[in-house]
Amino acid sequence: MTRNTNARIAGFTFLLYIAAGILSMVVFGRAAGGTAIAEKLASIAQHSTAVGWVFVLGLVQSLCAFTLGVTLYALTRDQDPELAMLGLTFRVGEGLVGASIPTSLGLLWLATATGPNALDPSGARVLGAFFLQLGAWHTATAAFFFAVGSTLFSWLLLQGRMIPVALAWLGVVASALLVVILPLQGAGFVRGPIASFVWGPMAAFEVTLALWLLVKGVAPPAQRQST
Repeated sequence: MTRNTNARIAGFTFLLYIAAGILSMVVFGRAAGGTAIAEKLASIAQHSTAVGWVFVLGLVQSLCAFTLGVTLYALTRDQDPELAMLGLTFRVGEGLVGASIPTSLGLLWLATATGPNALDPSGARVLGAFFLQLGAWHTATAAFFFAVGSTLFSWLLLQGRMIPVALAWLGVVASALLVVILPLQGAGFVRGPIASFVWGPMAAFEVTLALWLLVKGVAPPAQRQST
């Protein structure tokens, strides 16, 4: 594929990824309403179709991560093939870890199981709490892989002057900030609003980058232009 084709695929995929992620959170939040585990499981049982859509949206997000890894690698490999491959590896890891398949399907099975397959209420609450925590662990790990991959690709786009310098710097800073904050958040050192605010610059970068790639594409790497 040509550079412009890869750029436009990447731009569309960025937007699709963001939309699928937001929709998945909204749908799951409504389907798993309540505060106690038993209430969440009862709500999931009543909204089994919605949880099924969460599973589908998880697959879409994984495919988006894979697609972005490949297309961004294709755009940046001429600048530095090793760093581009490392970025691809992290985005693939993000897609593999980030899928909410074990969580969504596990909770759906737990909430709707009947007869000999059903657990007693206390066992269901314990396993339900585990599935929810498992989903949180998967999300945190995938977010870190995403942040590292985004840092690498943003740096390569900046080095090659393939997108506006200010936009590339925004990507580098926003991604590197997540690389630092996410492990601290997982370790319990960072809490409160800052854990959410750090995603603001990243959202601004990805939406702007997606639109730029769709409309303008990418310039050839500066390294190639100088040879």
